[in-house]
Amino acid sequence: MTYQDMRAFDARTLETEAERLVELAKAAGADAADAVVARGRSTSVTVRLGEVEGTEASESDDFSLRVFVGKRVASVSAGKGFDARELAERAVAMARVSPEDPFAGLADEADLARTIEDLDRFDPTVVTAAQLTEAALAMEAAARAVPGVTNSAGASASAGMGGMVLVTSHGFSGSYPGSRFGRSVSVIAGEGTRMERDYDFDSRLFFDELDDPQEIGRRAGERTVRRVNPRQADTGRNITVVFDPRVARGFLGHVASAINGTPVARKTSFLRDRMGQAVMSPTVTITDDPQIRRGPASRPFDGEGVKGSRLEMIKDGVLQHWFLSTSTARELGLKTNGRGVRGGNNVNPASTNLALEPGDITPEALIRSVGTGFYVTELIGQGVDMVTGEYSRGASGFWIENGELAYPVSEVTIASNLKEMFMRVTPADDIDRKFGTAAPTIAIEGMTLAGR
Repeated sequence: MTYQDMRAFDARTLETEAERLVELAKAAGADAADAVVARGRSTSVTVRLGEVEGTEASESDDFSLRVFVGKRVASVSAGKGFDARELAERAVAMARVSPEDPFAGLADEADLARTIEDLDRFDPTVVTAAQLTEAALAMEAAARAVPGVTNSAGASASAGMGGMVLVTSHGFSGSYPGSRFGRSVSVIAGEGTRMERDYDFDSRLFFDELDDPQEIGRRAGERTVRRVNPRQADTGRNITVVFDPRVARGFLGHVASAINGTPVARKTSFLRDRMGQAVMSPTVTITDDPQIRRGPASRPFDGEGVKGSRLEMIKDGVLQHWFLSTSTARELGLKTNGRGVRGGNNVNPASTNLALEPGDITPEALIRSVGTGFYVTELIGQGVDMVTGEYSRGASGFWIENGELAYPVSEVTIASNLKEMFMRVTPADDIDRKFGTAAPTIAIEGMTLAGR
């Protein structure tokens, strides 16, 4: 199968199938129901050391039916070739014996999207397996050509399309397609026990916006070589840690988790009682916008048919909103803001195009202002407790001396509490919005570093 075979989303056919599932659920005794059909098609090529290791193609149509009998809810899913009537009857039977959920139900009709915006997220460009192979080989060759690179962990290129259809029993019917193209490469520098590995990648909705394969390869090689012969920094307190944008995106993910309505409702977020209060540095504004044209995580409606709008989740450090789906909003006594994502019986809230907005200082000037500190390029482990905010992660990167990156550092741990870290963030101006979670370089003062 080639990528040309994947271009047709065929929304009308998928909507018809979803409508039939909803009708059969109602006929089987459901008080309300909704159905989602997700279509995916992809092709990828992996190479290593100048040879093709694998070419893969996948094709799937996934059907999910959620039914409500009073305040009882159940969800079933299936692939192609299922018996629609049997699926609907099984879902209703499951719902009848499920425990009641006082917050369960479809989104309120008044909240449903009335128009489906075209957010320009689909590129019909035909990309063949031969083109993917050529790009992957070019990336790897460029990375291996960087002096100091000694081996390759492989390179890959991919192209795919997908889309989703949502139909509800109270009158909503909508769909939207999407495409995705990707390139990545990972290489090794050094020898024996002193080997280091790093990578680079790019992922875009539109093929012609992808970074050049040679450029991706060169960056991967240079990043890897810079990590050779690392030292272990001295243990210290009150260290200023600068987060590379890759790592800063993960940090922003912790912010998103802390202001997600589901853990707030379950009292498992350390920010659960802080609405309307300063929770971050006054230099920080965090936005979330599902309606950005060509945005990597844009969508005209959420998993319940609700249209979300741009929100300043945190403005000048002050918490303004939770991420909310319908059931989570009901549990908190609030109104959904269109951030629902379908998953099993539930539609849970999540971010869309999330951004920690940039400051007005360049990353170079930010590093100079630090003087002495630690520039993090990679974090290891999952040492983050979202109930208490305790934060402890293995890290590697570069030591900062006299305002410049001096030498590579590995095998250290950085630690603090997210409550304090949030209040000490200084953002630079180098945000890259091609990612669904976007953040610039950030500096956080007052952290503990455990090394030698």
